[in-house]
Amino acid sequence: MDASDPIIRNAQEGDEAAFHALFVRHRSDVARTVQRVMGASPDVDDVVQDVFVHVFRSLPSFRGESKFSTWLYRLTVNVTRMHLRRGRSRPQIADVAVPELATDPAPTDSPETRAECSERLAALYALLDGIGEKKRTVLVLHDLEGRPAREIGELVGAPTLTVRTRLFYARKELYAAIAADPKLRGLLAELGPDAHGRPDTATLPKHGDES
Repeated sequence: MDASDPIIRNAQEGDEAAFHALFVRHRSDVARTVQRVMGASPDVDDVVQDVFVHVFRSLPSFRGESKFSTWLYRLTVNVTRMHLRRGRSRPQIADVAVPELATDPAPTDSPETRAECSERLAALYALLDGIGEKKRTVLVLHDLEGRPAREIGELVGAPTLTVRTRLFYARKELYAAIAADPKLRGLLAELGPDAHGRPDTATLPKHGDES
């Protein structure tokens, strides 16, 4: 999708149906990104709504200089990081109408499996909370979202070299914390040979930024 897409053009002109179409098309990706950056927070749905408020307000400035998905992803990351910095309990979204998020279908896993996964996920995000915001964001975008370092640099406004350095130190901190947590120690085998306090040195530039 780019600036010539009729849905985007119509949404830019204030067409509510077109904006709803954009919301339906992208809400799942936005929600996944927000949840991964924020962790297990009760505010995830509110932040997703806040993202689309910003989409509504910022659409006129979209000129197709990058893919719409890249533009949206950058906006999602920025809004989520802004929310984390401010520590607000509820984003202020009342002045723009955004469609409600659809409720996910009931999971088919057993209650025991869901409880175990939920416990491990909560423990993992508790460890992620201990990593600095810049390093955590890079780690989430790279290792959970599968975004390449160059694209992450564009999203967070940092040189690729800095992204790789932050990723190196974020992994080092996270793997050390996982190794010390009985609930998550088994994840080290799943994470591969670099998960024992020895992050891949190929990702570490000679001159890095640990912030």
